Amino acid sequence: MQTLLPRHIAIAVIMGVACTFAANHVAARVAFDHGTGLLLAVLLRAGATLLVLGGLVWWQRESLRLPRGTAGWQLLLGLLIAVQSLCLYSAVARIPVALALLISNTFPILLALITWGLGGPPPSKRSAAIMAVCLVGLVLVLDLPTRLAGVTGSDPRWWAGVAFAMVAATVFALGLWITDHKLKTLRGPVRSFMTMAVVVSGIALAGVAGLVPGGMSWPQGTHGWVALACLMLLYGTAFSVLFVTLPRLNMAENAPVMNIEPVASLLLGWALLGQTLAPIQLLGGAVVLAAIVWLAKGR
Repeated sequence: MQTLLPRHIAIAVIMGVACTFAANHVAARVAFDHGTGLLLAVLLRAGATLLVLGGLVWWQRESLRLPRGTAGWQLLLGLLIAVQSLCLYSAVARIPVALALLISNTFPILLALITWGLGGPPPSKRSAAIMAVCLVGLVLVLDLPTRLAGVTGSDPRWWAGVAFAMVAATVFALGLWITDHKLKTLRGPVRSFMTMAVVVSGIALAGVAGLVPGGMSWPQGTHGWVALACLMLLYGTAFSVLFVTLPRLNMAENAPVMNIEPVASLLLGWALLGQTLAPIQLLGGAVVLAAIVWLAKGR
């Protein structure tokens, strides 16, 4: 067992990883605004990650043989992560990055409900109270009273972005349930490598089949190419650092620090994209983050 890092160093590493993931999503928005296709962005990001994971699996001399009964679940996990990637980037392309990440980061709440629905224990009174608080926060961050009253007008693109973010959170929660209940016997490096292999294969097939109009479009102009390169570099760096240091980060205690990602995306979105949220949305975002951290602090 590897020695845990001192807590202040572990927290610094996790914060750095979370901020790098946030920067990746901001770069994705810039890339999409300059003509980059959705499928192309996901394919290149997943492909770069697959190369890193392949190197780690080879270096650790891991066997790629899957235990009996896990192949189907591994394939489903990869397909769910492919859908999650597509939906999250679709949300980022339509609504402010911070808003997309706040909604998608509700996956711990959805995981608790999915676990209950699939035969697990029901949420405790504490968890139910936290879910209620999170729901109130989402109503505020989405500014639903104003939207439903038609004060800001009906924006199908905005509603589509919110829906994509919710789907991303849901399928990611399903993926976590499968990982925890069906793929526990599979080594982490092999599971991650296989998952990314399915993502790359699935996205490539979708691109060849033309399932997403303009999905494989290349960037237009220098800004688009730079953003696409940054997207790949930032995600690959964050994923690699997290993957390598994970055994030493004591995530059981420090995982809530990852929720700084939407905060970092809010600051980066304001500084680089000019994206802002109304005061009531900021209040709602703080409520959602507090609820998620509160839930993560429990068992």
